[in-house]
Amino acid sequence: MKITKQNAEHYIWGDHCDGWHLVKNLELSVIQERMLPHTSEVRHFHQYARQFFFILKGTATMEVGGQKIRLHSQEGIEVPPLTPHQMLNESDEEVEFLVVSQPHSHGDRVLADEF
Repeated sequence: MKITKQNAEHYIWGDHCDGWHLVKNLELSVIQERMLPHTSEVRHFHQYARQFFFILKGTATMEVGGQKIRLHSQEGIEVPPLTPHQMLNESDEEVEFLVVSQPHSHGDRVLADEF
C-alpha cells in the first residue's frame, strides 16, 4: 500500500506539533513531523534506538549532547542511543522533518532530566 501523510496514522505532540507514522513496526520507525515556529521537543535520550533526523523544510536547531547544531533543508544528523538530544524550532517558520529510528523508539524514551 502506498503511504502518504493523508493515509498515515497522525498524532499531535508538544505544543500543537504534528507527526505522521509512515513506517511503524518493531524494527523500524519513520515519522514525518511538523513543528510550529518557536516550539521544541523535551530533552531526552533513547536507551536502544539510533535515530536520524532529516530536515525537509525550514531550519531547525538540534541540541545533541550539549552542543547546538543548526540544520537547514536537506541536512540531517544521526543521534546514537543514550545521547541526550532535543529538537527546537527557534525560527519564525514551520519546520518539517523525518525521524528514522532503528529499532523503533516507542517506549524507549527517557527524559534527560530523569537520568
